[in-house]
Amino acid sequence: MSFPTKTSAGQTHRRAALYLRVSTGRQAEGDVSLPSQREVTTRFCEAQGWTVEQEFIEPGASATDDKRPVFQRMLEQAASPNRHFDVICVHAFSRFYRNGAEMELTIRRLKKLGVDVVSVTQPTGDDPSQAMMRQIIGIFDEYTSRENGKNVIRSMRESARQGFWNGSRPPLGYRAVESERRGAKIKKKLEIDPVEAETVRLIYKLYLEGDGTRPPLGVKDTCKWLNSHGYRTRRGSTFGIGPLHRILTSSYYAKGSIPFGVKVARTGQPHAAEDIVEVPLPAIIAPETFALVQEKLARNNPHVTPPRIVNGPTLLAGLAVCGTCGAGMTRSGTKRRQRSYVYYSCAGCLHRGKIDCKGRHIRQEKLDGLILENVKEQLLSPDRLGRILQALQSRDTAKTEAVDARASALKSEIILHEEKLKRLYRSIEDGIIELDDILKDRIAVLKNQRDIAKASLERIATQAAGSMSLTPEVIDAFSRTMRDKLETGDTQLRKAYLQSVISRIEVRDTNIRIMGNTHALAAAVKANGGSTGNVRGFVRDWCALRESNPSLQRERLPS
Repeated sequence: MSFPTKTSAGQTHRRAALYLRVSTGRQAEGDVSLPSQREVTTRFCEAQGWTVEQEFIEPGASATDDKRPVFQRMLEQAASPNRHFDVICVHAFSRFYRNGAEMELTIRRLKKLGVDVVSVTQPTGDDPSQAMMRQIIGIFDEYTSRENGKNVIRSMRESARQGFWNGSRPPLGYRAVESERRGAKIKKKLEIDPVEAETVRLIYKLYLEGDGTRPPLGVKDTCKWLNSHGYRTRRGSTFGIGPLHRILTSSYYAKGSIPFGVKVARTGQPHAAEDIVEVPLPAIIAPETFALVQEKLARNNPHVTPPRIVNGPTLLAGLAVCGTCGAGMTRSGTKRRQRSYVYYSCAGCLHRGKIDCKGRHIRQEKLDGLILENVKEQLLSPDRLGRILQALQSRDTAKTEAVDARASALKSEIILHEEKLKRLYRSIEDGIIELDDILKDRIAVLKNQRDIAKASLERIATQAAGSMSLTPEVIDAFSRTMRDKLETGDTQLRKAYLQSVISRIEVRDTNIRIMGNTHALAAAVKANGGSTGNVRGFVRDWCALRESNPSLQRERLPS
């Protein structure tokens, strides 16, 4: 390739800076690779009699805008009075910019500063026809860039529809593995990384159940626990609250698919719903566990539940409400003769006056004692728990019988297929039949049917291992654990365990009504399991509002 020996301005010696750029780290080899750009631009400058003073190399950056650190540094030096170059030399204007309007404005701004932008392979200069050609080239480069982007996105979306992973860093708990090759392209899918998956499961367990010595942890305490026990992210960094919160709210851990193309990468704007593709991946967390985590996160959200209710020292904050107006029973107090008296008082009366509610006040230690006593003696007695959970126990028994029947059918099916395969193998070995294509297909079909039955049986066994029946032993263990924690634990521990089984305490003049949901109570009983002493702190409900749990009638309370 030969080059002219003079610039359009007739100058024979100038100081030049080379700007070399490729769009990606895997830019195709050819006339746009970094070594090729350097060789061509250097030869061009030598032919012009220019001295190459600097190189600005930008690997893996798009030229559709100016958000390029090396490009910005070059522009800053061009505007400096102590700059070391008078001309910026590029292989083609597409290396400099892929936005026609922005490119022209930048070139004109540099021209006013005394710096020219010169393309080796395209016409440059101040002639009107050359300026027009440069602008047309810039428009075509922008069009080509946008079309290439559309084609790339279309290809990536189609790859996602086929279940492949599109090359970004997988979420914690997964790794990308080669699935197939299509020419030089390697198609990958996600599989569970055993080590990282255990970390994800541990995060959910700490948030729902605690570590065995403490009640369920919050997001910040979970983060501190992981860091203090030596757990680290994939990059070796300590866990942060934001990333850990994202792990707890990422539905793909339980959903079995991860969305691709949710937002436009450059602008952050959401894509249309029909353009989002769900890429399948194996689940790490059970859907029920994920739902419980979301419920706890929503309940502990400071925009929904004030932090004083979640972390405050008052035992019944967020649980006790006035039975007349429904307002929360808030902490109040007075001081008489150097002694302090603390009460639960109707917030409606305190904040809006008796026109809203006549109000009621009860000593804090008295209400705390009544609730703890009745929860321990009435709700947490094994007989009482058994009666409350009787309907769920019957349902669990029916489900277990159905699962056992299914497992028995699968075992019979596996035995049948294996016997058929043995007979075929024996016939081939004895020379009774010959192994032809038809027989090969028949053997493959039988193997496939056997493997499907085995996989189904293994899944049933895994699900059965992960579940727990509400046996008398399990209920008794839960009762003992809860009673022990409520008797010996500090305020925060008692509060966490109460909130795991109670959703609402209505305080009236004549009685106290404690309410919850039977399904959440059953979940808490199963989570305890009678072994570790942990009680999940996910939902505060334990029995039906006015059906299976009659209100607990107690002594008349002072107003």
